[in-house]
Amino acid sequence: MRWNSFLIIGLLSWALNPVNGQELDLSGNWSVVLQDPAFVGQTYDIYLPGTTDAAGIGYPDTLKTALERTQLLHLTRKHSYVGKAVYTRRFTLGKEWSGKELDLTLERVLWTSRVWIDGRQMGGSCRSLVTPHIHRLPPLTPGEHTLSVEVDNSKQLDISSGDQGISYTNDTQVIWNGILGQISLKAVDGTRIERVEVYPDVQTMTAKALVFLEGNARGGRLTVRTSSGRSVSRRVGGGIDSVMVWLDMRDAPIWSEFSPQICSLNVEFRSGRVRDQKEVRFGMRQIRADDSRILVNDVPVFLRGTLECCVFPLTGTPPTDEAGWEKVFQAARQWGLNHLRFHSWCPPDAAFRVADRLGFYLSVELPVWVTNLGPNPAVKTFMEEEAEQILRHYGNHPSFCMLSNGNELQRDFVFLNALTARLKARDPRHLYTTTSYTFERGHGTQNEPEDQYFVTQRTRDGWVRGQGVFDVEVPAFNKNYDASMGCVSVPLVTHEIGQYAVYPDLKEIDRYTGTLIPHNFEAIRDDLSRKGLLDRAEDYLQASGQLGARLYKEEIERAMKTRGISGYQLLGLQDFPGQGTALVGLVNAFWESKGIVSPEWFKQFCSSVVLLADFDKAVWTSEEKLAFDIKIANYAPETLRGRILHWQLLRADGSEYAAGEIPVGEVPCGEVMRVGGVQINLQNVSKAEKLSFQLHIDDTEYRNSWDVWVYPSGLQPESGAVLLTDDLARALQALEQGRKVLLSPRQGTLKGLEGKYVPVFWSPIHFPRQAGTMGLICDPSHPAFRSFPTDFFADWQWWRLCKRSTVLAVDVLPGITPIVEAIDNFANNRRLATVFEARCGEGCLLFSSIDLLSDGAESPEIQQFLCSLLDYMNLADFSPSGRTDSADIRALFKE
Repeated sequence: MRWNSFLIIGLLSWALNPVNGQELDLSGNWSVVLQDPAFVGQTYDIYLPGTTDAAGIGYPDTLKTALERTQLLHLTRKHSYVGKAVYTRRFTLGKEWSGKELDLTLERVLWTSRVWIDGRQMGGSCRSLVTPHIHRLPPLTPGEHTLSVEVDNSKQLDISSGDQGISYTNDTQVIWNGILGQISLKAVDGTRIERVEVYPDVQTMTAKALVFLEGNARGGRLTVRTSSGRSVSRRVGGGIDSVMVWLDMRDAPIWSEFSPQICSLNVEFRSGRVRDQKEVRFGMRQIRADDSRILVNDVPVFLRGTLECCVFPLTGTPPTDEAGWEKVFQAARQWGLNHLRFHSWCPPDAAFRVADRLGFYLSVELPVWVTNLGPNPAVKTFMEEEAEQILRHYGNHPSFCMLSNGNELQRDFVFLNALTARLKARDPRHLYTTTSYTFERGHGTQNEPEDQYFVTQRTRDGWVRGQGVFDVEVPAFNKNYDASMGCVSVPLVTHEIGQYAVYPDLKEIDRYTGTLIPHNFEAIRDDLSRKGLLDRAEDYLQASGQLGARLYKEEIERAMKTRGISGYQLLGLQDFPGQGTALVGLVNAFWESKGIVSPEWFKQFCSSVVLLADFDKAVWTSEEKLAFDIKIANYAPETLRGRILHWQLLRADGSEYAAGEIPVGEVPCGEVMRVGGVQINLQNVSKAEKLSFQLHIDDTEYRNSWDVWVYPSGLQPESGAVLLTDDLARALQALEQGRKVLLSPRQGTLKGLEGKYVPVFWSPIHFPRQAGTMGLICDPSHPAFRSFPTDFFADWQWWRLCKRSTVLAVDVLPGITPIVEAIDNFANNRRLATVFEARCGEGCLLFSSIDLLSDGAESPEIQQFLCSLLDYMNLADFSPSGRTDSADIRALFKE
């Protein structure tokens, strides 16, 4: 609502009723004046906690929905405001507040805040992106006062490349103006407890409490009581600003992911008539690095994590209540995770409280993503300030396990190592690392001297994530990254594995009912509609998602098989709606399943206990023996013993091809152990089949499965009445003669896109120079696949076929019918194909841009696919419905 300047006096007359007690809740109705010249003389009403976005204040969105870079970069704010804004309201103090200093707490603000009381500025400013702003105010007289808070969310320092760091960005959370969370005024006595830091020792079951005092001129008595009733009391002399108290915690529960139980302390300080008290929550938890392992309470853990990038698409702001975070952590737990990495930001206290209660290991980062840290002393000072405030405000939370100086930092590792060393000495309750990976030459491929854990995607000896190998190495499922680990001397956590783009779920559009507009989704929808492809969107989503899910599975299992890897951080389980609409998740931006795979399927390989199988390849022939090496990764809190592991090899119809049992002796906690092997003779396979190898342990939820494809050996393609050729001229001549022709040109002769198995990396907008397809899609019931079993998406048996293909843009061939369609990225939405059929001249053509005939085409899957196509073409009813001509076919070839 817009107000005339004549009503400002009326707004300032709002008042709070006096509160009985020493803390005043200032949430409610405020006025706000924007300092931008475009809004001079205008005052708005606003509810705080809240933002100008939520109140509909600021510059309205003027973008038109279009398939252009600006619209596709991220969700769009309905209203945006960056600059100074002054929030004002009245409040009333009773007599009990007389003579007392005041603390004004603003739980979360971007970026700086200043305070005025009754028109007089109170001290300096507070600045922080990720911790509360606390302003100390002088005593006020009882009665009514006017409070004004200036919030400046304009860019103060260059803390990230292109404003992409999560703490200050429009890619996920927006660059909002307002105040979130707690807004309160608290009376402060002359001597008070400033904070309490609790350092648990699980080995001795004791805890050290450091109590920091302010204004202790006269001394007094400090009493600390545990939740079990034990207490320690001591006299504190005047002038002492910190006291160390040792506590007996023998009756306290131990905190871990399996037993997330919280302890509490009541801390009281009395000095004459002055009394201050704090309730402190913490957990009996110790985390440390032991060579290549992360130990929590001396028990090895494996971090099963994803990134949390402040994706809250209804508000564009992080929740400051537990309910808002409950959905995040419950969804993460449902999918098997025990770890979240907060990329270049630190969440509010509510996130830690929920993680404490549910048993999650959190890694937080300073709010920086700097590629040239060297010449930025102001940024370095800011990093030091933010690190100290993060430790002060959140350090007691047992879920707060790891701290990184930032994401992909570059250009001053002397400073980064020194800062890490200081933080390790300052607060040993957490593990520290210099940076979450770096691209700087000479760094990033081996841990830094001060690292307690190491986050990377590759070492100097090789990759530790599949993105670097899955599109260049023939699929093999007995691989790990052991060969890359020799140069690493601390626990390694793999950096941002995955990033496999999934086609947008256009059903989400109606979900955006808050402060953000999905112009990106709307533009894709409109483009598909113009091209007559809108009905294909759901199929594109499902097919690309199924491919991505299988790549994530192999990513995770390789990491778990590698000694020295202590965890992985997916990017991501959840979609990232910024940086070019990077929809890489199996759950959407709302932390809800896209319906691609179930959480139960994902938990087969993302759990504290995972059954693993090593085997050579995805494609086999009937003359071979199918061999599996069976392992168990045990990161449960106890030894797995005395169990029977059952295995089955099932046909597509669910019938059993083979089965057996493997007795499991003992698999200690923290071990990945081989428990047996299986060899299966495939001579009874008489036709092409997809088989599923499945493992499970009785009376547990532990199970896993893998698909393999088996083809009859010695298969020889029979062309029958079909001309099989790679020569265009010969093919066109035969078509004019009325023949059936299977034309499969050699690679390199066609115009089109590079054939890839792995889909778009991250985003085709953010990284436009990539081949840019998102997998294959086909109809498994089509007779062309009668001898080539397939799902509707590209599973592992398609790898060689994809790599030998050229992806054709067939928008200009309206008469053709794709049999194997490639999914284009959403920035282009072209109609793509690798196999299509059509009538041409007097004959019938099946065109394969998968090279089925030249050198290297002897692999079983290529031969089987060729046989299946020929069998289809030799059917009496092979008669394509569409039509094209020889000129259109010639146009597919290079000059």
